[in-house]
Amino acid sequence: MTMSKRVMALGFAAITTMSVSLPTAAHRAWILPVSTVLSSEDSWVSFDAAISNDIFHPDYHAMGLDGVQVLGPDGQSVPLQNASKGKHRSTFDLNLKARGTYKIYSAGGGLTARWETEEGERRFWPGRGERPDPEKFKTEVPMDAKSLRISQSSRRLETFVTAGGPTDSALKPTGSGLELQPVTHPNDLYAGETATFRFLIDGEPAVGAEVSVIPGGSRYRNSQEEIKLTTDAKGNIAVTWPQAGMYFLEAEYSDDKAKAPATSRRGSYTATFEVLSL
Repeated sequence: MTMSKRVMALGFAAITTMSVSLPTAAHRAWILPVSTVLSSEDSWVSFDAAISNDIFHPDYHAMGLDGVQVLGPDGQSVPLQNASKGKHRSTFDLNLKARGTYKIYSAGGGLTARWETEEGERRFWPGRGERPDPEKFKTEVPMDAKSLRISQSSRRLETFVTAGGPTDSALKPTGSGLELQPVTHPNDLYAGETATFRFLIDGEPAVGAEVSVIPGGSRYRNSQEEIKLTTDAKGNIAVTWPQAGMYFLEAEYSDDKAKAPATSRRGSYTATFEVLSL
């Protein structure tokens, strides 16, 4: 990696899930399908899952698969097949027995807190690499602490594959955290065309969310070729795909409309899309 590309890689914040512990915020997590649109009657598709410096190039750490789930076209959970974790990447397969669209995802969230002790030392909850446990929050976070800040956070990572014609059942939002509500189907994307995506925060339009779209293959370019967008009053963005290939999307949102005891909320969303040639 050249020095300029290394600097750019370290400059971006990581998007990962609560089920994945990252030692540093300079890396990105992603799930990459070999193909997203399949036509055979008994389709299989393979996936890579990793945390890396360069998008879609597994050069740092394998992603744990314990938190990865699959929602099938009928709304039922679908098991991972042949799951394996290596040094730099994890792999798994899916057997798409039912026709329609599948959502592959990992998601989580919870309360986080920071405060100062009487001696002026900073404290954070949960600890590094720990998941936020609501019961422990009640006993481990001093509500009368100095400079106490409590935030409701959510993180979600997704990709989508379709066997046969695309369907919408698996795409329904849960109403929790920062989510993508596709206006354009995520497996109906073509080079030169414009797709519309809507972002929601706890089921409402995420107005002003910052979105970044980066084509794969950045390891072999001198620039990220990043597309920066901001959601409108309906939570929408419009992306015109410059070329065919795999794309990495990340979105960030924050506001002060959290439910007590939190005083702020923030959400992170990451997805992988395949854009096809016309």
